[in-house]
Amino acid sequence: MIPRRSTARVTVQKVRDGQTRPRQDVLAVEEPLEIRLAYEEAGRRVEQSTSVTMRTPGDDFELAAGFLFSEDIVQNRDQIQQISYCLDSSIEEQQYNIVRVRLRPGVHFDPDRLLRHFYTTSSCGVCGKASLEALQLRSCPVLPEDRPVISEEMAHGLPEKLRRAQSVFEKTGGLHAAALFDALGNFISLREDVGRHNAVDKLVGQQLLAGRLPLYDDLMVVSGRASFEIVQKALVAGIPMLVAVGAPSSLSVELAREFGMTLLGFVRDGSFNIYAGAQRVKFTISAKSTKFVKPA
Repeated sequence: MIPRRSTARVTVQKVRDGQTRPRQDVLAVEEPLEIRLAYEEAGRRVEQSTSVTMRTPGDDFELAAGFLFSEDIVQNRDQIQQISYCLDSSIEEQQYNIVRVRLRPGVHFDPDRLLRHFYTTSSCGVCGKASLEALQLRSCPVLPEDRPVISEEMAHGLPEKLRRAQSVFEKTGGLHAAALFDALGNFISLREDVGRHNAVDKLVGQQLLAGRLPLYDDLMVVSGRASFEIVQKALVAGIPMLVAVGAPSSLSVELAREFGMTLLGFVRDGSFNIYAGAQRVKFTISAKSTKFVKPA
């Protein structure tokens, strides 16, 4: 078996000044990944498909772990016995596109949690996402009110630090990224994917498998917009601050305010908006330099 690659070369026609010529271009690979859950029920082994997502190959085990954690199917790394690729010889061509997560014996899994077969795409995330009211019923980490605190100057510099760490984006220009930083702006880790929600799942899955959750002292930076799903995934990982280069949605702002998370958006070109949790941003000069959105 040959592992899937995160980039692929294709021949294109480059057009410039009315002239065309062939050239090699590097693209981000997009392939389906099926996540299967294996567990024991009434003394017998059961295997169930939980999700199919379009992703960029790489860090697939972290993606699976992060997805199952964010959907509350597993609550900690100790519940996971093994993560592996499916080695069924009858599906050899897709072996690196199917991941099996085996729960430890004795770990109870309620199939009713999977109200339906999740299907995610690279553009929108899980369709029919749980409402804010449903999320409020879930046991989420209580975020610390007083940390982390970052300076206005540090916030301005985070997107560039994110950009410099994006190795695959540098080659293709076609991937989203999610990265962790500490309160001093020190880079911790980064994951890339064609789907913004997958990038976050990979990052959270990495931290879950490393035993670092909850991430009370860190902040997450994402290269795109801050959707409800991105804020939700940060929340369940115990991340008190989310910094987005793009815009948030109305529901993501509501979610951040409800659970005490700091949410910064449009962090670029020397300015940013604070949509929630302004107490975690320290101003070194004047607050006038920042577009502060007063909470409703």
